[in-house]
Amino acid sequence: MGRNTRKRRSSMATKAIAASAALALGGGGLIWANFYASAHESNSNGWQQNQTKAAAAQVATISCPDVGQKLTNVPQQARNGVAAELANLDKQITEAYARLASTRQAQSGDASFVQNAIVGPLKEKRAATIDRIRIDIQRVGGQFDNSLSQLAACTTQNAAPQTNAGNAGGGQQQNGGQQQGGQQQNGGQQQGGQQQNGGQQQNGGQQNNGGQQNGGQQNGGQQQGNGGQGGNGPVASDFVDITKVQANAQLGVGQNGLPANGNSGSRGSFVTKCGTNGNKNHNTDNVIVAPGVANGAHHLHDYVGNQSNDAFASDQELAAAQSSCQNQGDKSSYFWPVLRLQNGTQDFDQNKDGGGKEGNVGKILQASQAQIKFVGNKKGNVVAMPTALRIITGDAKAFVNGNANANVNWSCTGFENKVQLHDKYPICPQGSQVVRTTNFQSCWDGKNIDSANHRTHVAFVQGDGSCANGFKAIPQLQVRLVYNVPAPKLQNGQVINPYAVDTFPENLHKPITDHNDFINFFSGNLMNKMVNCINTGKKCQ
Repeated sequence: MGRNTRKRRSSMATKAIAASAALALGGGGLIWANFYASAHESNSNGWQQNQTKAAAAQVATISCPDVGQKLTNVPQQARNGVAAELANLDKQITEAYARLASTRQAQSGDASFVQNAIVGPLKEKRAATIDRIRIDIQRVGGQFDNSLSQLAACTTQNAAPQTNAGNAGGGQQQNGGQQQGGQQQNGGQQQGGQQQNGGQQQNGGQQNNGGQQNGGQQNGGQQQGNGGQGGNGPVASDFVDITKVQANAQLGVGQNGLPANGNSGSRGSFVTKCGTNGNKNHNTDNVIVAPGVANGAHHLHDYVGNQSNDAFASDQELAAAQSSCQNQGDKSSYFWPVLRLQNGTQDFDQNKDGGGKEGNVGKILQASQAQIKFVGNKKGNVVAMPTALRIITGDAKAFVNGNANANVNWSCTGFENKVQLHDKYPICPQGSQVVRTTNFQSCWDGKNIDSANHRTHVAFVQGDGSCANGFKAIPQLQVRLVYNVPAPKLQNGQVINPYAVDTFPENLHKPITDHNDFINFFSGNLMNKMVNCINTGKKCQ
């Protein structure tokens, strides 16, 4: 695609180095800078790039309140301008993150350096950007909550090592790996709660990520506990032998991601066959959350279905595009972060933004299966999705935002009806394959194809399968991805040849950050066929 060759916004590659300054605890949305305390470790043990170390390392964190998730009533005419300013906020955090990474010695010698040289200037930049957001909204007659101006201030803190506790006991879905890595602070929510989930759509601190393309080489190749050949994870504690996990059949984190179909209501299904991205259609954009911003995702996506999806694609271009789906009546876009094998090899993007420059390294794995299926609602009939409906499910920044929007299911073939993991990657036994399963929101407000925070126009079904608040049931998209992944090995607190999903760098390749995106461009006839099949109990494709 021609648009994908446009010049990308350059990101700042920085080294992962230790931060030894004592940093203050503060509130707001956590943006994690990946600086492990390894300055005093020996570099004589020949640390290999394809090994990671479980971690007793501390992570220095910049904590900024999330502005984007608070902007739920942005007038349509102001959304493009506001999106651009939100991207500026993310860029500012990115620059502060890089500054924090590159000034270890100055921080060690001056306890006030971080506040004076990093956090203070960041507050000033954020205040000016938030004011531009106010102007954009008020210019078109919208209402701006002046209390949002208080979200300019950021703080810093040291965080304890993340343990991903709870997974082996089957209760893992509740805390998704966050409880010890600074998330025990609930992302700073106890100090105002303002960050909750937001920020996931943009860039927040993600570009620089410390040491990513040299991952593991600065300190004799061993920024201890740093994890992953990209220098930002995963670590041994992110993995679990699935054969040792207590059975927990529930899909989804909390109420998120519950299957909508059941033995009553609309029992049919519709399968669309769109391939596994064998043509390697990739980019690091996200047209839903960062339209017009190249590398807005800061990690690489697989695209199936619509073949013209990038940051600059209009609805008209998407509607006229080619599709990888067998039925060209489905020009919908289905996209998710790639899965990589971190075995010391590199891929085409090892020196590119969103790839190796930002800690996303290793061999990109193509799914062996990609099932895209739409199902009904256990309480009654479904209605057609509107053209260009956008749905984001899961949270690409769940490790730093908390799990309120997380929607992650990891398992292995042969175990899917027994075990679903949310904050761990599974180590599958021989002959079993890694599975990523996503059940999308299937309740729609009946009016909007998107919302200012890309969340509130759709919702998950309630526990009984019904839609709340007058929302209408729509076909539920279920995506099941299967991968042939060589099983990682855990040895002496290290993981050898790990695999990991691409992430925003500050999210350290945590499995809880897996997510999935959809834009509906079914033709009217094919959408009507889908709805009829589902409502009459048929199985169609």
